[in-house]
Amino acid sequence: MKLNAAQLPRQLKDGLAAVYVVSGDDPLLCSEAEDLIRKACRAAGSEERQVFHAERNFDWSQLYEASHSLSLFAQQRLLELRLPSGKPGDQGAKALLGYLEQPPADTTLLISLPKLDGTAMRSKWAKALVDHADSRFVQIWPIEAHQLPNWMRERLAAAGIQASPDALELLSARVEGNLLAAAQEIEKLKLFCSEGKLDLDTVQQVVADSARFDVFNLTDAMLLGQPQQALRILQGLRGEGVEAPVVLWALTRELRTLASIAQDSARGIPLDKVFASQRPPIWDKRKPVIKTALERHPASVWEDWLGAAQTVDEQIKGQAAGSPWDGLARILVEAAGVRLAL
Repeated sequence: MKLNAAQLPRQLKDGLAAVYVVSGDDPLLCSEAEDLIRKACRAAGSEERQVFHAERNFDWSQLYEASHSLSLFAQQRLLELRLPSGKPGDQGAKALLGYLEQPPADTTLLISLPKLDGTAMRSKWAKALVDHADSRFVQIWPIEAHQLPNWMRERLAAAGIQASPDALELLSARVEGNLLAAAQEIEKLKLFCSEGKLDLDTVQQVVADSARFDVFNLTDAMLLGQPQQALRILQGLRGEGVEAPVVLWALTRELRTLASIAQDSARGIPLDKVFASQRPPIWDKRKPVIKTALERHPASVWEDWLGAAQTVDEQIKGQAAGSPWDGLARILVEAAGVRLAL
């Protein structure tokens, strides 16, 4: 059975399942979900805990032996299986399927996985973890940028802090994409909010700019028509020491994809077929983002920006005048929908 993070506490109150799977890429959210499961196991009498790291050359027979051995210290036990690669291999898949055939009555198995892609989720072992009657598959989704202020407000409220709107906005901006930093900053803010009120000045003085920028956030902001966000991320990348060729690579890669899709679409080919023909195919989650960008500009314009990207490459190599960072900024804001004077 699949659960989201919000459903997990209620399910744990109804009683422990034999198997829990926590899958996701955010370390804070995954850790908190796992801590809830551990707490419920302790409350149910689990005093014995074994942890297995299933990395390369892991002996999967250890899982069978641990689950079928007699407990020396407690009637209820917790086994933790950490699979950082998300790929158990043939032996691991067989071991997991075997475990699910007859889970021990006195044992809870907690499996930690990264976010699984579509291919992994369609595998026999993953489908078994989702579909088994006594297994709970907890999918941890990241907090998107537009969800972050509400998430921050709830975390602050739980810490006894009420933030002003401008303080909340700045705090969210400074920890964007880094929930571990957000949790740490909230703990720190407890010391500076003796009356439970958080204002803008306090955030400015106390909270470091912990936003985690990357080139994929940058291109997403461009495609979604968010020029200010794109420029902010570009400045962040430059400030973190990311080299211009790295940014140009990501931008050119996206522009080349958009130009190809736009040309095929202009010839009357349905978008779904165009998406499927791309190599690699366009993810379902990315399709609305790309459609938004395609509606904003005709096919010829994406080709023009590929030419502009070539100029930026020449600027990086010293073969053309001008700043490559200015060239990157111009492409980003124009592709995001802002018309600039020549």
